[in-house]
Amino acid sequence: MLLGRRVDGLILTTARTEGGFCQELLERGVPHVLAMRTFGDSAAAVGDDRLGGYLATRHLLDLGHRRIALVAGPAYASSALGRRAGYEDALREAGLPAFVLPSTFSMESGEDAGRALLALDPRPTAVFAVNDNTAVGLLSAVQRAGVRVPEELSVVGYNDIPLAVRLPVPLTTIRVPFTEIAGAAVDLLIDAGAGVPGTTRRFAPTLIPRGTTLRVG
Repeated sequence: MLLGRRVDGLILTTARTEGGFCQELLERGVPHVLAMRTFGDSAAAVGDDRLGGYLATRHLLDLGHRRIALVAGPAYASSALGRRAGYEDALREAGLPAFVLPSTFSMESGEDAGRALLALDPRPTAVFAVNDNTAVGLLSAVQRAGVRVPEELSVVGYNDIPLAVRLPVPLTTIRVPFTEIAGAAVDLLIDAGAGVPGTTRRFAPTLIPRGTTLRVG
């Protein structure tokens, strides 16, 4: 519809690794910029997801956790893949194994991951969820099962959505600089309209420690 209205360019936040609409835009030469995701040669403004995944996992390692699970978002999202890579980087440095639970970005899949986590033996003492929605779903599932957070399970989310600080136990999470990313996406789109070659601009995330993580031992 937007292309039918002859817009000068598009900013997209739902790009997939297999391309799809982004590939079509590249082939048609339509100016566009991705925000929060990357694909091919498309210009993009993103958080440094690999760094964020590393910071989340490093935080748990620094608290003494050695069995750390990952609720790994969908494989079609570059953001989820980057956060998983950061998680694996930190565990590799520490010489520790990974425990990966599949999910989408939804609260419902977080609940499914929580139930899968409870079935692991030995059960991890900490979990990093690649977005806050899945972390909320996971918290719901494990707390209904009687697991105390953070005393028996530490949890880190990602994005720092407004709900995160308002939970009964405020969620430790990774804050993404959304304002800077949005501004950069507009700048990149203006550049694209002027024929400037596309680039990827990355912005560092920040660890926000709250009540869902606790030192062990």
